[in-house]
Amino acid sequence: MARAQIHDEPGLAAVLAASGENPTRDQTALAVRYTLQLLAERAPGNTVEVRVPPFGATQCIEGPRHTRGTPPNVVEMRAAVWLDLARGVITWEEALSGNLVQASGQRADISAVIPLLRGIYAAPSRP
Repeated sequence: MARAQIHDEPGLAAVLAASGENPTRDQTALAVRYTLQLLAERAPGNTVEVRVPPFGATQCIEGPRHTRGTPPNVVEMRAAVWLDLARGVITWEEALSGNLVQASGQRADISAVIPLLRGIYAAPSRP
């Protein structure tokens, strides 16, 4: 059974809400699922599994297909980190060097496909 497609309007609204102060769990969940959907659309494949527990996971990047057990190339992070990467607030290198992302496997590098929403949402201004 195919997953329900998240349309741009509610998806982008959720990303905006989740990037603000005190987002709800539902806003964060929808924003994560929407951006993971964008990732899978823009970098189709089954080589890397991107996990954002507890909200979602997707496979992406062309290359060898993974079919059983734990994938050899896994990227995992918290929702706030994923949304910052998707929006271009932080870079892949900053996330790695700050230990904000756990990446294992030779192909566990998604820097070529992020940010997904460059220039659409800047970091929220904080005093």
